[in-house]
Amino acid sequence: MSAATAAPELLKVSEVMARLKLSRTKVYDLIRTHRLVSIKVDGCRRIPADAVADFIRGQIERAA
Repeated sequence: MSAATAAPELLKVSEVMARLKLSRTKVYDLIRTHRLVSIKVDGCRRIPADAVADFIRGQIERAA
């Protein structure tokens, strides 16, 4: 698989919690308010790693 066609890395909510240093409730709140993109895979919530990076960039831009 080439880099252009590689599937995005999907993270569990617990992994996003660790990366952002946020509670489970806060991560689900970000998902619910569409500030953090997520998908469901067979009932399991997954967040693309790119979505986490986009969220962080957006927060930095707003703070600047």
